Amino acid sequence: MSTRPTILWFRNDLRLSDHPALIAASRRGQVLPVFILDDEAAGRWRAGGARRWWLHGSLHALAERIAEGGGQLLLKRGDTLDILSDLARESGADAVHFTRAYEPWARQLEERVHQRFGESMEVRRYPGALLSEPDRVSTRTGDPYRVFTPFWKALQEQVGQPVPEAAPEPDWVSAGPGDDLASWDLLPTRPDWAGGLRENWIPGESGAARRLARFVEAAALDYQTHRDRPDLAGTSRLSPYLQHGEVSPRQVWHRLSLAVTEGALPGPAANAYLRELGWREFSYHLLFHFPDLPLANFRPQFDHFPWRSNEAHLDAWQRGQTGYPLVDAGMRELWHTGWMHNRVRMIVGSFLVKHLLIDWRRGEEWFWDTLVDADLASNSASWQWVAGSGADAAPYFRIFNPIIQGEKFDPDGAYVRRWVPEIAGLPNRFLNKPWEAPAAVLREAGIQLGDSYPSPLVVHAEARQEALAAYNVIKGAARG
Repeated sequence: MSTRPTILWFRNDLRLSDHPALIAASRRGQVLPVFILDDEAAGRWRAGGARRWWLHGSLHALAERIAEGGGQLLLKRGDTLDILSDLARESGADAVHFTRAYEPWARQLEERVHQRFGESMEVRRYPGALLSEPDRVSTRTGDPYRVFTPFWKALQEQVGQPVPEAAPEPDWVSAGPGDDLASWDLLPTRPDWAGGLRENWIPGESGAARRLARFVEAAALDYQTHRDRPDLAGTSRLSPYLQHGEVSPRQVWHRLSLAVTEGALPGPAANAYLRELGWREFSYHLLFHFPDLPLANFRPQFDHFPWRSNEAHLDAWQRGQTGYPLVDAGMRELWHTGWMHNRVRMIVGSFLVKHLLIDWRRGEEWFWDTLVDADLASNSASWQWVAGSGADAAPYFRIFNPIIQGEKFDPDGAYVRRWVPEIAGLPNRFLNKPWEAPAAVLREAGIQLGDSYPSPLVVHAEARQEALAAYNVIKGAARG
């Protein structure tokens, strides 16, 4: 045990339980906890608006938990290396521990920390954000996986039955005053667009624990059948808590496995959800091995795709004014709550890329700013999957029909009516295609297409043919 403090550098691991870096630091002796907001290091991937709102709440919750144990979370804004250097000098710390991150900018920052302090301090990074480190899962030839199913099989064999560790009781130590959280201006002021976020979310480790318990007890049993229904509370909504590290994937895996062992949950139901954790791991696997994933087409032939630059169409998509009710419902849910149902994410993504022929990176940018669970790995891999340009991607010619998708997965129209109330009076048979409703039906519902609700930006059948024609362009380029 060291007689000098260990700096615990919090990152996207804002919890105390199942936290390997914290546990190791606690065993060494005194622990000095610090969170550093370093927007310069993150560059273009600095947290977007919705995530900054979440970060404020998460840091507030973490500070309260540390205070309950007699400590103080130090908040600092600026250059990470300079701040760590000042802390080490002022506190006499002889070690810095932190959880490993996988974004390209974060990995570069870790290397700079090692280079700056590796000879004068003990610099240790620990796993904790994933079930398995991305460089530990590989094919028989040692190459990274490019297809999900074999990756998922290999990951399951490696993970086994993870057992999370309880929160330690650290000997916290402080190092003078830090920043006041409010001074970081993470919360919106005028206009205050976060009302829907406050209604729907409780950031922090306690909020994560409640959300996980609620899912296991009330929704996991029907996950297989309800997960594609945006009108039902059939998903876990754990993604923002996982993204900010308020719950670890090992804790989620263990909780579901325990429910299966106790007979409270059938194995297939648990496995259906654990497979979603597997996709998250696969996304990080891809980002780790292919760090240009957020900006470059994984399949190079898409570099020749004839994307369109139509700012009016992009704006209509962002505001939920495309004239396709299910697409508009999803985009409005996103703006109001900072979250969108996964099935609807695929539909709105497909609409942007294949109906409007707008580059998937424009959609990725919007999601980055508006999602409370904005995650560089999952965001990039999923957008490329929808676009057909990614690893193990959906074929480009798989073009979601937003009318059929609405009728199939929102059969009673509850989801559309909630988020697109101006057409709520339409009978179900016209709800997803209001342009086909007779004039009398539209009048009775109080709808004037093009005024109270927009006419469709594009005609589905025509847009589909144009998308396929565009795809033939890059097929020809690939052959050439």
